[in-house]
Amino acid sequence: MNKYHILVVDDEESLCEILKFNLTREGYDVTTANSAEEALTLDVGKFDLAILDVMMGEVSGFSLAKILRKRSETSNMPIIFCTARDAEEDKVRGLDLGADDYIAKPFSVAEVMARVRSVLRRTQRNLDAEPQTDDENIISYEGLVINNLNKSCRIDGEEIQLTRKEFDILLLLLTNRGTILSREQIMKRVWREEVIVLDRTIDVNITRMRKKLKQYGNHIITRTGYGYGFEE
Repeated sequence: MNKYHILVVDDEESLCEILKFNLTREGYDVTTANSAEEALTLDVGKFDLAILDVMMGEVSGFSLAKILRKRSETSNMPIIFCTARDAEEDKVRGLDLGADDYIAKPFSVAEVMARVRSVLRRTQRNLDAEPQTDDENIISYEGLVINNLNKSCRIDGEEIQLTRKEFDILLLLLTNRGTILSREQIMKRVWREEVIVLDRTIDVNITRMRKKLKQYGNHIITRTGYGYGFEE
């Protein structure tokens, strides 16, 4: 198997070098950048994982993640935020942007290595999954159509921009129409074992997704004390 290519973006050069040294020892091919602007000059589409600091110069790690999520070649790239900002609202924001993990500084190198291995394992598992047919990849309800192959969502032919987690939640609800799924079930199916997810994170994703789905947002219902579902 080819080496995994990892991008590390942090304005602390010494931290970049520490992570590069240890990740390289683990067998990864590592490229570092000391700002989001520098990272965007690279061929970012070649990387299998990005480790981003949040507090950086004019363009933050959150802003860089938004840019990567909007680009077709990096829309599904796994992202780990590695930052000193460990307040709950920052973690929620990072996860809402589609981050795959969030590590607060100070951290141990061993912890970072374990998180990287975990995220890459999940990514490889998804790639190795048995291919589905086109019919299995297209899930629709009236004018709402999601394509699980190219990860797109359209309403009456117009593409709707969803984050990775919003897409995964919608896919889960739409394929289980008429069923109420608890927050715990959504956590296990969408975030799996990757991070500790707060109930608020799911609520924020659902609220934002309802607005994006226009009239179809009304079909995503809440059963207080039970969870969420898609009702026809």
